[in-house]
Amino acid sequence: MRVLLDEQVPRGLADALIGHEVRTLAQMGWKGLSNGQLLATAATRFDVLITMDKRMPVDRDVSQYQIGVVLVRALSNRLDALLPLVPRILEAMAGVHPGELRRVGA
Repeated sequence: MRVLLDEQVPRGLADALIGHEVRTLAQMGWKGLSNGQLLATAATRFDVLITMDKRMPVDRDVSQYQIGVVLVRALSNRLDALLPLVPRILEAMAGVHPGELRRVGA
């Protein structure tokens, strides 16, 4: 699965998503894109966007884009706060469909 990590997701999470092709916004040169631009652009190259941006479902109707979105909620965006959620993130990634948003965490 081709996975894109949003700006606020630490790139170290990529190492925990074993078996997936994971890139960051910085690696793609897409930092600073609005949520709509990000979803439209990412949908051309990725299957799933992992974000911690709680405004994502408020700002955009994700169903209009051909990419699945996994919204992760944790105490912080530090890697040690996210690693315990990896099994649930992987489960959400496996089940999310294009145009769907799945929530993981608190």
